[in-house]
Amino acid sequence: MRPDDLAHLRTPGVATVSPDGSTAVVAVSRLDLEADHYRSQLWAVPTDASAPARPLTHGHRDSAPVFSPDGRWLAFLGAESGGTPQLHLLPTGGGEARRLTDHPLGAGAPVWGPDSRRIAYTARVPEPGRYGTEDGVGPEAEEPRLITTLQYRADDLGFTVDRRRHVFVLDLPEDVADDAVPVAEPVQVTTGDHDDSDVAWHPAGTELVFVSARHPRADRDLVTDVYACRPDGSHLRRVTESRSACAAPTYDPGDLEGRTLYLAAQPDLGPDGLDFVGRNTTLCRVEAAGGHPQPLLDPERHDLGHDFGRVAIADGDAFVAVQRQGAVELLRVPLAGGEPEALVDGPYTTTGIGVGGGVVVGTVAHDRSAGELVAITPGRRRLLTGFGAPLQTTGRLHRMREKTATAPDGYPVHGWITVPDGPGPHPVLLTVHGGPFSQYGWTLFDETQAYVTAGYAVLQCNPRGSSGYGQEHGRAVKERMGELDADDVLAFLDEALQEPELDDARVGIMGGSYGGYMTTLLVGRTQRFAAAISERAFNDPVSFVGSSDIGFFFADQYLGTDPERVAAQSAMAGAHRITTPTLVIHSEEDWRCPLEQGTRLFVELKRRGVHTELLLFPGEGHELSRSGRPKHRRARLDHVLRWWARWLPTPQNTSAAALPAGAAPERAAPGEDDLGA
Repeated sequence: MRPDDLAHLRTPGVATVSPDGSTAVVAVSRLDLEADHYRSQLWAVPTDASAPARPLTHGHRDSAPVFSPDGRWLAFLGAESGGTPQLHLLPTGGGEARRLTDHPLGAGAPVWGPDSRRIAYTARVPEPGRYGTEDGVGPEAEEPRLITTLQYRADDLGFTVDRRRHVFVLDLPEDVADDAVPVAEPVQVTTGDHDDSDVAWHPAGTELVFVSARHPRADRDLVTDVYACRPDGSHLRRVTESRSACAAPTYDPGDLEGRTLYLAAQPDLGPDGLDFVGRNTTLCRVEAAGGHPQPLLDPERHDLGHDFGRVAIADGDAFVAVQRQGAVELLRVPLAGGEPEALVDGPYTTTGIGVGGGVVVGTVAHDRSAGELVAITPGRRRLLTGFGAPLQTTGRLHRMREKTATAPDGYPVHGWITVPDGPGPHPVLLTVHGGPFSQYGWTLFDETQAYVTAGYAVLQCNPRGSSGYGQEHGRAVKERMGELDADDVLAFLDEALQEPELDDARVGIMGGSYGGYMTTLLVGRTQRFAAAISERAFNDPVSFVGSSDIGFFFADQYLGTDPERVAAQSAMAGAHRITTPTLVIHSEEDWRCPLEQGTRLFVELKRRGVHTELLLFPGEGHELSRSGRPKHRRARLDHVLRWWARWLPTPQNTSAAALPAGAAPERAAPGEDDLGA
């Protein structure tokens, strides 16, 4: 894979399945490098694999499709170029899509009422005069903001206290397909100085549930609760009263009385509501009348992760995706009790689940595809799509292979090696993931593929602090970050370098966010690396506390509060020892790891004569490498390859060292089983 091959990536979202189980519809996104935009269309595919997937819409960016319970309609979000996402409605029997909303900051994903006549969703409500709601008043001319809470902004969004997210309900007329018939204005259901999310309907349509933080001192902890109200906003009540972080509540659609709610939750965040380190998110249930979330899966072992989507309930079962040692399994969990059944396991990553008509449709990625649809029925599963084919046919993808090393204290460190074609030994890039409570694993990672194509062997591991290996593994670094995890990373490197394909004398290190922290930390402790790339790093915990959107709790939980221990774990505190050539990459609007975390490292190294460069991306936040502007993502890969071509040249990458800034190097089949690997 080369930087221009980003244009070949096809990434499907979560599929919706028609009530009769015959059809799945999914949004598939791609990068348009020429226009410097993301594009996304809806695709329809028969779940019996009787026909290939076909495009259903042709909008600029269509997403979040969902069938109505009666199967007559498909609601989705559509956004024009430069516009915000708005609700649209498409008749499944044929016809044109109709736009339903006009929110200045856009609408959230639609959720159908059981009568197929109402749609609930969330949308941010701007204060009057802000965010373009008043002609001629730009951001620089708005009134000053008075901040009185600890939680007041979010990375990749900005300030939140003056544009709270609330629940809306939209009633549809009988003849909604007729564009001449007006649609009533959406009704705002919730109000107040709170953010509301994850709305769902009672099976009888008499109530809505949603997630919010409305308890006293809510700005000082991470607790979120489930609330319920009637569709007109009356009779608001709190369903869960606990120290949990609740998300994605839903009912069993077969239980018309709606006695039980199912949700994803971190069941206990401790007495102060901040003990989040290594806490698994697991499947829980709670009585709809009120109570505490009760785990249905063991929270010590089962982690749904942070991007699990909505819990799917059908026919007495829950369907969830669970992280497990680099994979993300699709589990069927019997609600009446019994052992969970893995519907998708092995070297795969489940990124979405749709259920309908007795068919489960999973979005499943692996190391040669960013995602394919797989239909699962009793005793059978079918591969439905080939979205990864454009990239696979370039012939520039490489397979990962597993390796387990041993840390100095005997602890196993699991990871992967991806090696270029041709004879070695190959120079090595040790990459460290972010988080730290996340995982590398079985999915197509564009960065790894680009580095391997350029001639580098890439090492990836999940040290202690990562997710997917049990809660004890994730919590091992609480108030001790930079200790056991650093030992694990170096142990994996040392054992991998015993393989003859790898050049143990030519090794670089790189990582972003927590991975940037680990990079800065390690080059401050050892001179063994030829060069380093520290990206969007958490370098200085002291300044991070007052500058990051998560600063008020993150550093305390991972490094503790004792000044001597904090200094010992601080990457910036050891920066005066760094002699390794280091490229610092940062985004100008990063509020997760603010810009000063990178610029201070650059200035420290530059003042002492260490070879360093600072690469800044305007208009980008913390998620640049994953969701930044397409041209910025390509430029980032170009600069990374240029840096490594200078310090670790390869036959495939030597020309990149002489490229002018921003230039791109010259550019140079589905697999064997039923999941397309």
